Amino acid sequence: MYTIIDIETTGNGVKGNKITEISIFKFDGNDVVDEFTTLVDPECEIPYFITGLTGIDNDMVRNAPKFHEITEQILAITTDTIFVAHNVNFDYNIIQNEFKMIGIAFSRKKLCTVRLSRKLLPGYKSYSLGKLCSALKIPLTDRHRARGDADATTILFKKLLYTDGAEEVFKSFLNSKSQEATLPPGLPKEDFDKLPTKPGVYYFKNEKGKIIYVGKAINIKKRVLSHFYDKATKEIKMCQETSAIDFELSGSEVLALLMESEAIKHHYPEHNRSQKRKIQPYGIFSYEDRNGILHLASNTLKMAPNAFYTLYNKTDCRIFLQELCKTYKLCPKFCHLQENVAACSHYDILECDGICRGTETTENYNAKVKKLIKEVKSASENFLIKEKGRTLNETALIVVQDNTYIGYAFVANDTTINHIEDLMPFIKLQNNTFETRQIITNYCGKNSEKVIQISDIEIANY
Repeated sequence: MYTIIDIETTGNGVKGNKITEISIFKFDGNDVVDEFTTLVDPECEIPYFITGLTGIDNDMVRNAPKFHEITEQILAITTDTIFVAHNVNFDYNIIQNEFKMIGIAFSRKKLCTVRLSRKLLPGYKSYSLGKLCSALKIPLTDRHRARGDADATTILFKKLLYTDGAEEVFKSFLNSKSQEATLPPGLPKEDFDKLPTKPGVYYFKNEKGKIIYVGKAINIKKRVLSHFYDKATKEIKMCQETSAIDFELSGSEVLALLMESEAIKHHYPEHNRSQKRKIQPYGIFSYEDRNGILHLASNTLKMAPNAFYTLYNKTDCRIFLQELCKTYKLCPKFCHLQENVAACSHYDILECDGICRGTETTENYNAKVKKLIKEVKSASENFLIKEKGRTLNETALIVVQDNTYIGYAFVANDTTINHIEDLMPFIKLQNNTFETRQIITNYCGKNSEKVIQISDIEIANY
């Protein structure tokens, strides 16, 4: 026995989404044997755009029963039946949440007529109820009203029930291990089945093939499945838009994090929130004024000629310049820590040897600046991070040169790498960003044994 159900709601997400109308047809496989249809008082205002879509306004539901007043009828008509709906997870989750709010557990087996239609009636451009009914010449009256949509869904369901091969499809869909009722309505099960249980990144795509979400996981399949069980409004909306899932293996979590960060910044998916803000890099650089004195200054990296150090906010730049001043006895005025002053008078930096007062020669001061630039550059970190590859026969290497994340490489274990030049053909170049710097810094702090220091040219046998 089946109950074909459709609801209209206030449209305020999932937890805030309240039912305004419900229609339930009890169907024995041949005929409708019972029906329950009613407007419902949502106990909140119905938005204008919802009224425009459904025609249901606040006046219509003012004297309608509240949900808790119709629970007995819903439980009675759906007991020992399979819950059927077009995009079943939407209707089921809303109804289940309404019951939960009044302390009643609601659990039924589910079937989705969208997924069933995709399987049994392949080849249609759209599987929305309106377009599918039009293509199949199923009468659909009172569109976006519960009874009209439930009636059309019942006719569609009967057609599916008697389509060739339906018995096996229905049996597989009702198998608790199949996960058919959990998957998004537009996602082919084959896409989910091909997902690996290994580390990597995954991509949710809409029906046009556009990437709408990028995620990373140690176990891709398990993490993707968790999205489908998540009842948060944003997760449900994203899953409803998902028509395909793709993935890339990484071999390790740290590489998955780096690949995810790069993909988010490249594709700018609408359902990703973090890492979409572009953080401006700043460069520390030197220049010579008309009197021949070398200055240190900071600016955005694009505006910093020959920057010898990179940071990601103005405050860090100022702190870094202050430390250079103290360490090398430089002048705050010529490090642009004090502006529009004849001579420096910094409250914390007292080590200036007097270039601003004429008591230190330009030659001596410039020598200190050149020395610090050389030492900062020579102190730049050059290293590899050695991690697991995607298979047992390869190794992953993350490359950092001069404090800059260059990219990563997957190298076969029998490949000989003696110099940096030997590794370059394998490297997939990546952008160095604030996020990648944080990922690598955090990783190195916890996994120092996997960090291999290298010279500018030679690499130890990895």
